[in-house]
Amino acid sequence: MQAFLRSILVAITAAVLVIGAPAARAQSFSEGQRGEIERIVKDYLIAHPEVLQEVIAELEKRQSDAETVKHKEGVKQYSQALFHSPRQVTIRNRQGDVTLVEFFDYNCGYCKRALSDLLNLMKEDPKLRVVLKEFPVLGQGSVEAAQVAVAVRMQDPTGKKYLEFHQKLLGGRGQADRAHALAAAKEIGLDMARIEKDMAGEEAKATLEENMHIAEALGLNGTPSYVIGAEVVVGAVGLTALKEKVGIARQ
Repeated sequence: MQAFLRSILVAITAAVLVIGAPAARAQSFSEGQRGEIERIVKDYLIAHPEVLQEVIAELEKRQSDAETVKHKEGVKQYSQALFHSPRQVTIRNRQGDVTLVEFFDYNCGYCKRALSDLLNLMKEDPKLRVVLKEFPVLGQGSVEAAQVAVAVRMQDPTGKKYLEFHQKLLGGRGQADRAHALAAAKEIGLDMARIEKDMAGEEAKATLEENMHIAEALGLNGTPSYVIGAEVVVGAVGLTALKEKVGIARQ
């Protein structure tokens, strides 16, 4: 916090220097003069700390607005890959009137807690179309688990087995990695020789690269992250909030 306040002080001082003199002369202030101006600014901020609250609030608003713009531009630019990629997993109502896309990591604690929200939402809303995209950002174990997940998808075009695998791995205990993911795939009765082959192939690599590229374009920096209609929702916001976002998208 001290570093942040110091940066504000420096920025305000610089602004005062520029406003108080033409650009050519602003550079001519001595170190003593600059120090005095900084002291005056500091004294003012101490006497009026509410100014800092206003500055922080404005900074947060601008950052939020910038993120919203990036989200909207990303959704528009990558809508085809985001909603209709042949490499994605689509479950439940494939002809649904609203699409919810979730970016997740099998080692994300928030994703684990949010799983029940998604399952309940699908159960309560039969018109919802759900797309799942692996977004392994939490280490090598997450990457390995995601590679197995892609191989599961390649063996299961309906998405039913994938959802079963998804629930077992995301709802299981311990660190998700290659061993845990393969165990989950075996438990639901998949062809393990094919899983081993597919997870090491080019399709698995291309799928994860595509998902990471889309996430980067959207400005996603954590999991779970959702795209509901045209809106990006970051974080495990809960069932009620997801319902609200679906309702807005449906209007």
